[in-house]
Amino acid sequence: MVTLTIDGKSVQVPENTTVLEAARQVGIKIPTLCYLKNVNQIGACRMCVVEVARARSLQAACVLPVSEGMEVFTHTPDVVNARRVNLELILSNHDRRCLECTRNRTCELQALADELNIDEIPYQGTMIDRPIDTLSPSIERDPNKCILCRRCVATCHDVQKVGVIGPTGRGFRTTIEPVFGRSISEVPCINCGQCIAACPVGALREKDNTKHVWAALKDPKKHVVVQTAPAVRAALGEEFGMPMGSSVTGKMAAALRMIGFDKVFDTDFGADLTIMEEGTELLQRIKNGGKLPLITSCSPGWIKFCEHYYPELLDNLSTCKSPHEMLGAVIKSYYAEKNGIDPADIVVVSIMPCTAKKYERQRPELASTGYADVDYVLTTRELGKLIKQAGIDFVNLPDEKFDEMLGDSTGAAAIFGATGGVMEAAIRTVADILTGEDLENIEYTAVRGTEAIKEATVNIAGMDVKVAVAHGTGNARPLLDKIKAGEGGYHFVEIMGCPGGCVTGGGQPFVSAQKKMDTDVAKMRAKALYDEDEDMPLRKSHKNPSVQKLYEEYFGEPCGHRSHDLLHTHYMERPKYAVK
Repeated sequence: MVTLTIDGKSVQVPENTTVLEAARQVGIKIPTLCYLKNVNQIGACRMCVVEVARARSLQAACVLPVSEGMEVFTHTPDVVNARRVNLELILSNHDRRCLECTRNRTCELQALADELNIDEIPYQGTMIDRPIDTLSPSIERDPNKCILCRRCVATCHDVQKVGVIGPTGRGFRTTIEPVFGRSISEVPCINCGQCIAACPVGALREKDNTKHVWAALKDPKKHVVVQTAPAVRAALGEEFGMPMGSSVTGKMAAALRMIGFDKVFDTDFGADLTIMEEGTELLQRIKNGGKLPLITSCSPGWIKFCEHYYPELLDNLSTCKSPHEMLGAVIKSYYAEKNGIDPADIVVVSIMPCTAKKYERQRPELASTGYADVDYVLTTRELGKLIKQAGIDFVNLPDEKFDEMLGDSTGAAAIFGATGGVMEAAIRTVADILTGEDLENIEYTAVRGTEAIKEATVNIAGMDVKVAVAHGTGNARPLLDKIKAGEGGYHFVEIMGCPGGCVTGGGQPFVSAQKKMDTDVAKMRAKALYDEDEDMPLRKSHKNPSVQKLYEEYFGEPCGHRSHDLLHTHYMERPKYAVK
């Protein structure tokens, strides 16, 4: 342990602690911009400079290790002036059209300017008008907003282990972009959107589809149906100032109905349907000597990662569509037939925590009815915009329920949004099928939590089922390498493309780097889903009476001929490198 003083306060911390971390322990906030906990610690922006007794210069607190007897001063006149000058220089060639920016009022640069009381920029740098990359269906890149903090680069390279963006050029002409100035759409980006979540400004953003949805809602010829993913309800409240981890399921359903959607359905129904299909697929592979391990296919970011980087494992992927695509296919087949609606007139809008779903939506193989299963995907953030544009007082809305049948779900579906949730939901159903019993012990905590890779062996009806869970493609790599080497002996593997699972997807509400220092975002949002699971009267997917009715009236049986045509898909190998 090391003892030091910060602004006259004595603090004792482990010797490998930085001054930034030590200051936080005594309630002293040091401003940051390029710093992102456990991701990016490079001291590049110089916003966290502090003064150290007997040192000859100001030093960056985010990379400065503590030492015994150190005296640190965080708000001397020299420190405050240095931070102001640094920020003014960053702003000197920044596109400052804040009102037009998607990050207006959630921008960390804007917040710092307010905190340091910067009301004019004494330096006017040369503005280079660089083209905005809008070719990707998921992610747009505006280099004019970029402040070169490299948080997105560290996230893409070190967290997700994809590495499709990086610094190019030198000095004033440095930009963060794909190799050779390519578009994001021309490189093996997996569209996870974690770069957007890492970016402190508006240099990276999702492709906005809100205008298309408003147009559909205003078209009297269109029957517009909306569905919402499990993770959305655990985060949407943050867009309206509610505490992190608030579950807003009922308010969300009410708001969507007020916006004008003809039907408000729940992707949780699609999650229950996924377990019926995927659980049956697992059992068939085990019994018939099929390709094992079976790997889940709910996360489109993970699917694209596998197509680019692990094509030899494509046969291991479940052929099941993701839950919202399944539900979209059901809406444009079963629902359309039951209600006498031409599927050409149905518009399906999915509210997702994920930017990769925008890419997934336009995959040509996801159009089993002859029409795209899903027409538009909005992120949680975009839904927040929709609700605000409609003038809805979200916080004070009374709770409402989803529309019947395709809005019905179980607790097993609710936990899909957390890492390990798909695995646990599947085990609940598979265990009942194998034992022929309605088991009461259904909480498989071994697959919960945010460890990089979780492994467990579950004994079901005398059979040991070995499972593994990874979240974030960076964590998935060592697990996939193990499977490629023929090691592990797994039967079932769950992989989510985003660290923490869907609750921290690239389309979820922004959380500042300062708040992330003290908050386990994934844990708090996941708790809302596990609490919802515990409160549900039914907690196993195969117990959902509406799912049972769907099989009785339409599909016949899981993995049957009709369900295979509508609810399953295929994948393809994609280039590992930039393509034209």
